[in-house]
Amino acid sequence: MAITASDVNKLRQQTGAGMMDCKNALTEANGDFEMAVDILRKKGQKIAAKRGDNDAREGLIIAQTSADKKAGVILTLNCETDFVAKNDGYNSLVQSLVDLALNHLPESVEALKALPYDDRLTVDEKITEQIGVIGEKLDLSGYAVLRGEQVVAYNHPGNQLATLLVLNHGSEAVAEAGRQVAMQVAAMNPIAINKDGVDARTIEREIEIGKELAIQEGKPADMAEKIAMGRLNKFFQENTLLSQQFVWDNKLTIEQYLNSTEKGLTVLEFKRFSLS
Repeated sequence: MAITASDVNKLRQQTGAGMMDCKNALTEANGDFEMAVDILRKKGQKIAAKRGDNDAREGLIIAQTSADKKAGVILTLNCETDFVAKNDGYNSLVQSLVDLALNHLPESVEALKALPYDDRLTVDEKITEQIGVIGEKLDLSGYAVLRGEQVVAYNHPGNQLATLLVLNHGSEAVAEAGRQVAMQVAAMNPIAINKDGVDARTIEREIEIGKELAIQEGKPADMAEKIAMGRLNKFFQENTLLSQQFVWDNKLTIEQYLNSTEKGLTVLEFKRFSLS
């Protein structure tokens, strides 16, 4: 049967594939629209198989909260090249995944991939379809959902770094303080909220390094332990969020800054995703 421009455009609007890809798929399917969609999906699967070992280190990261600020999601979709990552269509794809995640709040990447993207495809199938459209490996490599009294999102310009955090209180002033702290997380990359959140293995490693450095500096072995513990405390100050100096006012720690906003205000949880 004759393939009309209207048919090609309809398939293009639904799948995002190029005009020639859509025309060829409709021709191969003898005008059968659903079969043409399947042909394009299979093309994506073939490309995905061929490019499976390729590095996908570029991409976009978006963090976003629900309208009531009681929940938020952060998501990374990787691609192979910066050229693709900067494409408006790619941005729209990532934003559509974020919107879907906010609507359903799945608990894992696997659960997100299993959600219906539309009446045709799951999220995982949509990504595979877009591999065929874009011609690059795509990987939904990171996803997290946070819930709480006040969830705050921060997206660094360029969308290659984003943070999401939960505060224990909610108000307009708290939201602004939360944004400042979310920017702190982006800039300073803390490993935990406080020292209680640092895993035992990291602590043991820092103590051993501290001892070794003290001995190399000629300090007596019986002093090495005390010196190592002092260095561990400095490690906590520099690498745990509440103990870090506030980047906008280094006379305050983050804990002091939050308390100056509202007594007892603190961070309960945070996520930081970065492409670098």
